[in-house]
Amino acid sequence: MTRPSDRPGRLGVGIVSAGRVGAVLGAALRAAGHAVVGVNAVSEASRDRAEALLPDVPVLDVPAVLDRAELVLLAVPDDELPGLVQGLADAQLWQAGQLVVHTAGRWGTGVLDPARRLGAIPLAVHPAMTFTGLSLDLARLSDCSFGITAPAPVLPIAQALVVEMGAEPVVVAEADRPLYHAALAHGANHLMTVAGQSMQVLRDIGVEHPDRMLGPLLRATLDNALASGESALTGPVARGDAGTVAAHRGALDEYAHGHQGDDVLLAYLDLARVTARRALDRGLLDRSRYDAVLAALDLTDGRDTP
Repeated sequence: MTRPSDRPGRLGVGIVSAGRVGAVLGAALRAAGHAVVGVNAVSEASRDRAEALLPDVPVLDVPAVLDRAELVLLAVPDDELPGLVQGLADAQLWQAGQLVVHTAGRWGTGVLDPARRLGAIPLAVHPAMTFTGLSLDLARLSDCSFGITAPAPVLPIAQALVVEMGAEPVVVAEADRPLYHAALAHGANHLMTVAGQSMQVLRDIGVEHPDRMLGPLLRATLDNALASGESALTGPVARGDAGTVAAHRGALDEYAHGHQGDDVLLAYLDLARVTARRALDRGLLDRSRYDAVLAALDLTDGRDTP
C-alpha cells in the first residue's frame, strides 16, 4: 500500500467491483479527494461504467486491487460477500491496517472477520438508495442515508467516509442489520411490485399512459406517508367502505380469471387485510367497519373457505 498524496486522510481506494453501486461510490470518494487506485470490472457493462465514472483508473484483477489499496470497497451482491472475503483471506491477500468496507445491507462487520483476523479494519457502509450506475446517482447521494456498522473505535471513520460522499450516516447495530435491510427492501422493492401491478391493470383496460395517471397519485401518497405517517391514510379500506372493497374484490377476481394469473388479486387481498388491521390498531377504523371490510375481502377467497 502506498499513500496517493500527502493530504491528511486521503486514501488509495480499490473497488471490487464496478457494479452500479461500486462505480458510483468510487466516483464519490474520488470527488472527495481520495485516489481510486484500481477497479475490478469483469463484465462489459461494468467496464463501461468504470470508463464512464472512473476514467483513467486501471482495471485490475482482485488481488492487484487489494495489493494497491489502503481502502478496499467491496460492492458485490450480499450472497457473494462471505465467500469472497473468506477466499481472499485464504489467499492471504488482506493487509494489516487496510480498511475493508462493504456495501451489503444484510451484513454487519462480522462477515469481514476473515479479513479482520489478518489485521484489516472492518466497516459496513450501506447506501439506502436505488442506483442506476449513472452519474446522476452522484447528485442523489446528498439526499441519501447510509446504514453504517463498525467497531466503536473506528466508527468515526465510517461516518467520515459517508459525510465525504455528501450523505448522512445512520448507525445500525450489528444484530439489527438483517431487520434493517428487510425494512428497506419491503418499502422499496414491494413498492415497485405494487406500482407495476397497478400499471399492468390500467394498461389492460386500455389506459394508454398508466404512468401518467399513477404518477401524481403515487408521488403525493409517498410524500404524505413520509411527512405524516399512517395518519394520512385514505381510500376505501381505511374508510371502511365495505361495498367498494367487495366491488374491487369481484373485479380483480374476474381479472385474474381472464388474464390467467392471480398475483394482483392476491396482493390486493393481503395488503388490504394488513391495511385494515393497521387502520384499526391506530383508531382510524372502528371494529364494525373493520369486520365488514374483512367480510368483503373474504367473500369469494378460496384460501379462506372450506
